[in-house]
Amino acid sequence: MATCSMCQKSVSRFSLFQGVCEDCHEERRKQRIAAETLRRQEERELQEQAEIDEAARAAALEIRVAAMILTTESAHNLDVTERLGIVASEYVVGINILRDIAAEFRDFFGGRSATMQRALREAREAALAELKVQAAELGADAVVGINLDFSEISGGGKSMLFLVASGTAVALRMAVS
Repeated sequence: MATCSMCQKSVSRFSLFQGVCEDCHEERRKQRIAAETLRRQEERELQEQAEIDEAARAAALEIRVAAMILTTESAHNLDVTERLGIVASEYVVGINILRDIAAEFRDFFGGRSATMQRALREAREAALAELKVQAAELGADAVVGINLDFSEISGGGKSMLFLVASGTAVALRMAVS
């Protein structure tokens, strides 16, 4: 007979696994599973919290600059205290074959192209959003002197719409109420 190193129960030598009886071995296995489950749950909770924190940080950055994005360098109520640097964003959108064909019909027959307008709007919104984030990361209160430069890159039967948005990130003197 052999003795289990955990519970000191006498068992057949062939019933021992790594010095413990089947009951103690099963108990160890359950404890390992419970510990692993707890570890995974804690990892998930940490990951979820990190995602929440990142979303909150991004939202705070967006809110910080969202109110002030101007194409002019100054305004009557804009008291710039420091120019923090130039921010720029590039956005390229593919003009797929269907958009291309629709644009050719509109070009030939006249009229507005809703698909091209959507592509232009998408490019502008994405580029301006990127400017806001970059400016907020610099600690800016506004982006002024914004310039939007649209171009088309084509060749080899392919067309791409290219937008560069740039501006100056600035710090403002905030009015004290």
